[in-house]
Amino acid sequence: MELKVHSYESMGTYDGPGIRLVVFLQGCPFRCLYCANPDTIPAGEGILTSPEKIVEMAVNEKPFFGRRGGVTFSGGEPTMQAEALVYTVEKLRENGINVCIDTNGGIWNPHVEKLLSLTDLVLLDVKEFNPRRHEVLTGRSNTQTLKTARWLEENGKPFWLRYVLVPGYSDFEEDIRALGEHFRNYCMIQRVEILPYHTLGVNKYGALGQEYKLKDVKLNTKEQLDRAKRLFSGYFSCVILN
Repeated sequence: MELKVHSYESMGTYDGPGIRLVVFLQGCPFRCLYCANPDTIPAGEGILTSPEKIVEMAVNEKPFFGRRGGVTFSGGEPTMQAEALVYTVEKLRENGINVCIDTNGGIWNPHVEKLLSLTDLVLLDVKEFNPRRHEVLTGRSNTQTLKTARWLEENGKPFWLRYVLVPGYSDFEEDIRALGEHFRNYCMIQRVEILPYHTLGVNKYGALGQEYKLKDVKLNTKEQLDRAKRLFSGYFSCVILN
C-alpha cells in the first residue's frame, strides 16, 4: 500500500517537538485562501512511495531525533491517506519512532480514527472558530474539526492547537474569545500555537497559473500578534507565538 508523497524535510524543528523528519503528503479537501503549499492540494499527484521507504529514512535519521524528535506527517492533509498511513505508523512505532500528524481535522472515518489512536501527538489546525468565517477562509465547514478535537480530548490523545492569524479573516476578538471558551477546559491541549500569516508560498500560485486571493492582505504587525497572544493567554497557559 503506497503513499502519495509531495516532499520531505529533514532536521525539521517546526512541526512538532524536537528534530523531525517531515513527510508532506499529497491531497487536501480544504481550499485555504492563504495555503502556502497549493501544489499539495490535488490528490491525483505526488510520488508513489512505499511505507518501507519512509520507515527506512526515519530509521536512518533516528540518531538525530534525540528523546523528543521523530516523524511528522503533514501536507496537504495526511488523513486523506489514512489507511496507508496506519500501516506506516505501525511500522515506525515498532522501531521506537515518535509520530505526529499535522491535520485540519476535517476528515473522519474508521481509518482516521485508527490512525489518530496510534499517533503520539496531533497538531490540530483550527483555521477559524466562527463557522461562516471558517467556510470563507477554507471553503469547508469546521464542524468535523471540532468533533475531532472532542474525540482527541475524550480519548486522552495529546494535541497542539494551531491557529494562523490572518488579518481581516481570523483575527477577530470575538472569534478568538469564543474559541477560548470552547477549549479552555480541555486537558489534552499541550500547546496553543499562534502562527503569523505569511506569503512565502505566493510565487507558487503564479507558477500554477492560479490567483493568490489574499494579495492585498498585509503581514501581521507586532501589535496585532501581541494582542492575539494576550487574548489566547486569557484562556490557556501554554500559548506560543511562532
